[in-house]
Amino acid sequence: MADPISLLDLTSLDDDDTAAVVDALCVKALTPVGPVAAVCVLPQFVTVAAEALEGTGVRVATVVNFPAGDDDPDAAARQTAALMDEGADEIDVVAPWRAHLAGDHEAVGRLVAACAAECPGHLKVILETGSHGDPAATAQMAGAALAAGAVFLKTSTGKHGRGADPGSARILLEAVARTTGSGVKISGGVRTRADADVYLALAAEVMGPAWVSPQTFRFGASSLLDDLLATRA
Repeated sequence: MADPISLLDLTSLDDDDTAAVVDALCVKALTPVGPVAAVCVLPQFVTVAAEALEGTGVRVATVVNFPAGDDDPDAAARQTAALMDEGADEIDVVAPWRAHLAGDHEAVGRLVAACAAECPGHLKVILETGSHGDPAATAQMAGAALAAGAVFLKTSTGKHGRGADPGSARILLEAVARTTGSGVKISGGVRTRADADVYLALAAEVMGPAWVSPQTFRFGASSLLDDLLATRA
């Protein structure tokens, strides 16, 4: 199984972030034991991260429709296109989960398809799984996102609800198991190696240990890297 450090989207999405914070994050991403998969920053810092990480192999991720998850496909698509032009390698878009829960079961597919058209092969879709207690809704949104062009399903923004949980992660993994070339990103409350191990074991159970790689499985976190380094055997 892949080293958890190589699976990490090292993340800072705080309202008071600055260019200096992002530069420091990019330095931290190049750890003594190897790089993380990506850094994930607010849209206004994409160019800062792209310049800092040029030539390192670490990808630049950013967020769209964040954190609210509005039901506005055109706005989300325009933002996606602009951020790809600015140097983003991956887009984490918040699905219109409230619209889905309110009964519009076409909302997720509409928005994901619009964004996927602007960054084919690079779209992660955040389903905000910890903000409702309906496994069926999670499964429906997961299927709609994958059908519309998502390459990763992501649990949470970390801004609403309880964040990630194993039950929701299993639903996303099982949805991905029915597709080809898709992955899962666990985000929201994963802070320690013990937290990460729960999800690594779950991924190995559902998909097999060989499946877990930076191309198929990620953790979105800010403090996890420190614990991974501190507890490294």
